[in-house]
Amino acid sequence: MALDFSNVTVKAWRRENGRVGVRNHILILPVDDISNAACEAVANNVKGTLALPHAYGRLQFGEDLDLHFRTIIGTGANPNVAAVVVIGIEPEWTKVIVDGIAKTGKPVTGFSIEQKGDFETIRQASWKAKEYVHWATELQKEDCPISDLWVSTKCGESDTTTGLSSCPTVGNMYDKLLPHGLYGCFGETSEITGAEHICEKRAANPEAAAKFKKIWQAYQDDVIEAYKTSDLSDSQPTKGNILGGLTTIEEKALGNLEKIGKTSSYIDAIGPAETPEKGPGLYFMDSSSAAAECVTLMAAGGYVIHTFPTGQGNVVGNPIVPVIKISGNPRTLRTMSEHIDVDVTGVLTREKTIDEAGDALIEMIIRTANGRATAAEALGHREFSMTKLYRSA
Repeated sequence: MALDFSNVTVKAWRRENGRVGVRNHILILPVDDISNAACEAVANNVKGTLALPHAYGRLQFGEDLDLHFRTIIGTGANPNVAAVVVIGIEPEWTKVIVDGIAKTGKPVTGFSIEQKGDFETIRQASWKAKEYVHWATELQKEDCPISDLWVSTKCGESDTTTGLSSCPTVGNMYDKLLPHGLYGCFGETSEITGAEHICEKRAANPEAAAKFKKIWQAYQDDVIEAYKTSDLSDSQPTKGNILGGLTTIEEKALGNLEKIGKTSSYIDAIGPAETPEKGPGLYFMDSSSAAAECVTLMAAGGYVIHTFPTGQGNVVGNPIVPVIKISGNPRTLRTMSEHIDVDVTGVLTREKTIDEAGDALIEMIIRTANGRATAAEALGHREFSMTKLYRSA
């Protein structure tokens, strides 16, 4: 019989805006690529802080700039972050990021390098970062309902075992926790190709179905068809997927959709790095199928724990969000066990049911929320990858 998780609590930090975080990071956040060095210098000066260098932020415009701002602001606004120091080359865009994060109520201060240079910027920012470390390390955890968590999902290095074991495990978790008020999120727009008609029918209302179909069709028309070299350009399925027995994108897509369970429906379809606004429930996010990009976008959307089914073995992590790896491939558990948090190989050997596997994942979510380091965290995987829509001016 499945366990009852409806009244389970976790020890977590309740943020100024009421959201619940399971980590307590102090970020040193660059607005642009040329501010990376200053941010890394501050993080080196002040232990307990984390810099997030990235490659973009100069001469972006239009929708691409909007996504850049949304991703950086969302990263700083994530409830796993206690406070933020923002550094940019120019004051105007730095203020945009600071003001966006400040809407959450959390402490945030911005510094611009122009007219000061690196030395003075690093000096001032280091003092502020040290102040934030002292403040954040005295924050106390409190009992929070498990339903207050926001839990996203994306699979990677999928194979035949993924759609049969680890993806249905995530779906079982969602079927059990979403009715109690959990926020969930799935995406990987291109990876639903071949099962888009099934995904469309899993919408909770016609509006969500129409939004999903519009997003999926735009990806097909404006990206895949516009730039393809052959079919899905040797990208979907990947070489690793093919080695794992998934010979077509349709096979991969059907396994992918197992992550949303048997009874769950998504209530809205949102853009990349957007924060859901329609209350608790499952959301589809327009997102890349590349692991680091997808997890980065979902973290920017506000999700605080990420569940990651893998077959062949994927090592990705995230700087601010713990990534829980689930695998049902016995070979992967033999050769890459250091990367796996939840072993569901028993599903394929018929020693464990999907229901039992779902309970095991929920228990790992609870342990992770309470402070257990995931395999990716313990191994230092902090992949932070911004999505760019088109080349800069």
